[in-house]
Amino acid sequence: MFGRPGMDRRGFTRRVLLGGAAVATSWSMAPETSATAVAATPARTAPAGGKVRHLTLYAEALPGGQMGYGLEKGTASVPGPLIELNEGDTLHVAFENTMDVPVSLHVHGLDYEVSSDGTTLSRSDVPPGGTRTYTWRTHVPGRRADGTWRSGSAGYWHYHDHVVGTEHGTGGIRNGLFGAVIVRRAGDVLPDATHTVVFNDMLINNRPAHSGPDFEATVGDRVEFAVITHGEYYHTFHLHGHRWADNRTGTLTGPDDPSRVVDNKITGPADSFGFQVIAGEGVGAGAWMYHCHVQSHSDMGMVGLFLVKKTDGTIPGHDPHDHGAHGTRGGATAEAAPEEPEEPKEPEEAAGERAGHHHH
Repeated sequence: MFGRPGMDRRGFTRRVLLGGAAVATSWSMAPETSATAVAATPARTAPAGGKVRHLTLYAEALPGGQMGYGLEKGTASVPGPLIELNEGDTLHVAFENTMDVPVSLHVHGLDYEVSSDGTTLSRSDVPPGGTRTYTWRTHVPGRRADGTWRSGSAGYWHYHDHVVGTEHGTGGIRNGLFGAVIVRRAGDVLPDATHTVVFNDMLINNRPAHSGPDFEATVGDRVEFAVITHGEYYHTFHLHGHRWADNRTGTLTGPDDPSRVVDNKITGPADSFGFQVIAGEGVGAGAWMYHCHVQSHSDMGMVGLFLVKKTDGTIPGHDPHDHGAHGTRGGATAEAAPEEPEEPKEPEEAAGERAGHHHH
């Protein structure tokens, strides 16, 4: 039930999944524009960064032993809210722990001082009922003083707990305390919708086997996937009928871009990557599978559907009862105003237990 909803490019977006699904959320830095894809209109692109942003994030216990992050109390989801920034932005996260165990917030790929590391070793975790502000910064690429090149922060990253269960957060990650972070460079093409897919041990988005989240699109939509792996195993992410460039954005910059074009990518624990596709491009509408291509993992249920509809809303040959109807629709929106620029179980046993710890 924890499918990742689409986003409509409005600063702060909160999507509610219909059809018995749960609340899921996203938090975006992109400008407000229409999400309607128009063939004759140039692709929308990310603006320059340099803003100071603020959001509030809550850690909450969920039924069945699960845990999640949410933008409001009572809205925690697995994965947690998708957070988007533009290269050069600073984000202050006011974090509140509503659980009865210590928890934290640790991010990959961004800049932060050790006080925002989110670990017990740096004393930057949060006790039950406590609060803490974590500050994440991003930077643009440029030359160092010694003339070497420093890459920017843009990329597909992620955040997670680093405390629950062990000092490395093994219990928190297994139970759902994770989410995606996307940092965009000025000029990066913006999608019409973004979906987060997390391979966590033998499950997708902590859902029971054979019930991975399904994601909806219409032929011609520009759809983005943020893919993360957690747990004890290596996986491969494969998307049927579609392919992407194996580079920072997943998109070719032009006819001479040497990036390899792929439709399958290996991911190990704490790996993350992302890409964009044009839904149904060259192949049309359909119920296109995505799954782990380690054969035993596929057989054990690491599979979901990318439901690409025709313009009349139909999906040729698709029976929703073949693989639960977990599409993503609807949602309420609210704006976030920017400020001025500022300078121990065995893996197999754990996976088996978690497969039964889900709610619908």
